[in-house]
Amino acid sequence: MSAVLSVSGLGKRYGPRRSNPARDALSDVSLELAAGELVALVGPNGAGKTTLLSLIAGIHRPSSGTVTYAASPPGATAWSTAATARRIGWVPQTPALYSRLTVAENLELFARLEGLRQPRAAVARMLEQTGLRERASEPAGRLSGGNRQRVNVALGLIADPPVLALDEPSAALDPLQRDRLWQFLAARVHTGTAVLFSTHNASEAQRHATRVLVLADGRLLFDGAPPALLAQGGEGPGGDLERALVRFLREHAQAEPGA
Repeated sequence: MSAVLSVSGLGKRYGPRRSNPARDALSDVSLELAAGELVALVGPNGAGKTTLLSLIAGIHRPSSGTVTYAASPPGATAWSTAATARRIGWVPQTPALYSRLTVAENLELFARLEGLRQPRAAVARMLEQTGLRERASEPAGRLSGGNRQRVNVALGLIADPPVLALDEPSAALDPLQRDRLWQFLAARVHTGTAVLFSTHNASEAQRHATRVLVLADGRLLFDGAPPALLAQGGEGPGGDLERALVRFLREHAQAEPGA
């Protein structure tokens, strides 16, 4: 299956600053996403998950490496052209909504910022797909946390991108809201959208993801199906992915030089 997203040798270095030396938040990360994949990005705090997602989304410029998308202009990068930037939908952990605007107004604003030719048609489509039609005229500031997150996801999808990147999309949701979110994302995957999401909930990755990426200290340590990570972490079929992940990370840390 051909890739809709290719990441090659991606790195991000911060600093140095007055009191802090230079540090690598991400180092030599390479991966591919195919249409219709639902991929989980897991790892400890400070592993570089948000950095990787923001580089893929074109929010920040990498220090090294490339991010390219299928059907992008030759030589284009994630941060070089508006057309290429629309190849990915970005959903940050904190909803990027204007509280005084209604749900529909927020969606239309982002549709126009994306340069869509029929912004109101895109708004109607997203209201229908996310089940937010009844909330269309409600100010975003009055929404519950779950509904704000649904609007946040709708903003990322307003341009109908082939790739969607989400940073901790279910972190603030209750169980019913999480179930609605995953039903919606599963429907998008079924239509061919490639979805990459970060999570601290290993059971969520085990339940929903077709692939798992393990990131630690800015390096990609594992890329494979959940059963393969279970096996590497000493768990059998149907075992606990969180236990497997913890063992995998501990064993890798002990194997590091100087450990």
